[in-house]
Amino acid sequence: MTAFPPSPDLPYAGLTPHAVLDALDAAGLRGDGRILQLNSYENRVFQVHLEESLDPQAAPPAVVVAKFYRAGRWSDAQILEEHAFARELAEAEVPAVAPLALQAPPEAPATLTLQGRPPTLATLEGWRFAVSPRCGGRSPELEDASVLEWIGRFLGRLHTVGARRPFAQRLTLDGSAAARASVQWLIDGDRLPPDALHGWHDTCLRALDAVDTRLRRHGALELLRLHGDCHVGNLLWTSAGPHFVDLDDAVNGPAVQDLWMLLGGDRHEMQAQLGALLDGYETIREFDRRELALIEPLRTLRIIQHSAWIARRWDDPAFPVAFPSFESPSYWSQQTTLLREQIAAMEDEPLVA
Repeated sequence: MTAFPPSPDLPYAGLTPHAVLDALDAAGLRGDGRILQLNSYENRVFQVHLEESLDPQAAPPAVVVAKFYRAGRWSDAQILEEHAFARELAEAEVPAVAPLALQAPPEAPATLTLQGRPPTLATLEGWRFAVSPRCGGRSPELEDASVLEWIGRFLGRLHTVGARRPFAQRLTLDGSAAARASVQWLIDGDRLPPDALHGWHDTCLRALDAVDTRLRRHGALELLRLHGDCHVGNLLWTSAGPHFVDLDDAVNGPAVQDLWMLLGGDRHEMQAQLGALLDGYETIREFDRRELALIEPLRTLRIIQHSAWIARRWDDPAFPVAFPSFESPSYWSQQTTLLREQIAAMEDEPLVA
């Protein structure tokens, strides 16, 4: 494999197309040379055409998606829990894209290691990667109530599997502690423009206090394994309905976390969308309507964590290109305004459905 190992400062500098093809070849998947980098910031994801089919009975050669994990974000155990959850969903006929079981050929380099039961996580010269079949599709039409009902049914099925047991290694979304740590990390690292620092910091702390107040009012959360990042970009639609991709942010958390990111528009529009989602969801499993009061607190946590996520990845050349205004005072002014709006939203009555 002709690549430099990953480093925290330049995590993907050595991950050339040749290195990607060499890695797959080492894991027994020989590419035919056609490779396309897909749109992904956190990891690096490639579509690769293989010389042969994954199924000896199938005629056309396979096309797979190879995901190379960012160094330092997840432990091996956390990645393997993600893989096991995806395979558990697939076995329950929930339409989620699961990683392929890998098998090293006899000529595989000694530096290749495979982990998992079955083995789904490969490591070669410091690069960790997984491979899944390519599953096409288009973005779902969320303005169509019947589409939302269909998505709701599939989320209900996903959560039925997710409720069987919690993740043992992955994160749990149950409070503001992680967001508060991110705020402190941003402050300690002098990552904000000086003229934006005080206003943003003060508003963040007030917003997080409001989050904690809402969570205390709710009481104990029912936690289950979730997709965790269930927005329209991670749903693909085909004639057979939706399927879920990218379980990279799978967490333990309340069911509503997988619903609220599918909502958009004004309050009336969001209530209509939520009603359609729950019409489908509740044909599969019950939904605790009290969790609707958690939507704005969860949105607030995501807003804060998103800024910290960009800051932590700023040395990755892809991030300044994707978020060019991040270091400007205007970005932080907009974030401060957004958080003030969130404080007001958390004081309002929650959505009803």
